[in-house]
Amino acid sequence: MISGEFQNQVAIVTGAGQGIGFEICRQLTRQGASVILNDVDPELTANAAGKINQEQGGRCYGMAGNAADLNFIQEMVAAAVREFGQLTIAIANAGITLFGDFLTYTPEALHKVTETNIGGSFFLAQAASRQFIAQQSGGRILFMSSVTGVQAHKNLAAYAMTKAALQMLAKNLVIELSPFGITVNALAPGATLTERTAQDEDYEKIWSRLTPLGRPATPADIAQAALFLVSDKARHVTGQCLVIDGGWTSISPSPY
Repeated sequence: MISGEFQNQVAIVTGAGQGIGFEICRQLTRQGASVILNDVDPELTANAAGKINQEQGGRCYGMAGNAADLNFIQEMVAAAVREFGQLTIAIANAGITLFGDFLTYTPEALHKVTETNIGGSFFLAQAASRQFIAQQSGGRILFMSSVTGVQAHKNLAAYAMTKAALQMLAKNLVIELSPFGITVNALAPGATLTERTAQDEDYEKIWSRLTPLGRPATPADIAQAALFLVSDKARHVTGQCLVIDGGWTSISPSPY
């Protein structure tokens, strides 16, 4: 028998083939939710969904595709309803980081970052909200911002701009979505040990030195906060951004 805080809940999590998104999916299913797990990489999607289904018995449905594509977003919402009967949670975790000096940053790079980070998040929230309203169920939306949306960071002007935008989007949607019982919040992770950041052999050492609590976050640190914001424990929390950075933004030392 399925039990847990998220029993009978159905979530879409984008960009979840590994790292933070994967851990959010795993923790949601462990707490009873069914999940549409998305990643742009088909192999990562299949492997991630397979791992979770092996652990949790078939409550994860993998969908590979571009989380910034409106048609695909609508397909994910339809799949949630088809496979699990409804949709109650949408977590826009997919995003890309393209470092670059401001003076030489290209239009192509800017378009790619904004299309994924802002456009994909905006239209997932829109499609999910329409489904929540049709169900008359309320719902939870969570955007993945970043500490770079709070504090300046060298060579990340475009990325930081998109992450700050998501915080404002969460705040603004309170006006339009609260009457339907939909909460909208954002998370702003700091340095986090993932498969991607582990490719830098100095990453953990550098961010352990720069972080007041003495270590970068783990995906579980971020996932636990995400689960709080999409749970009934946070039913009166909306329009907020929770920073999870071990204290880094309080002092903001640069790794450069």
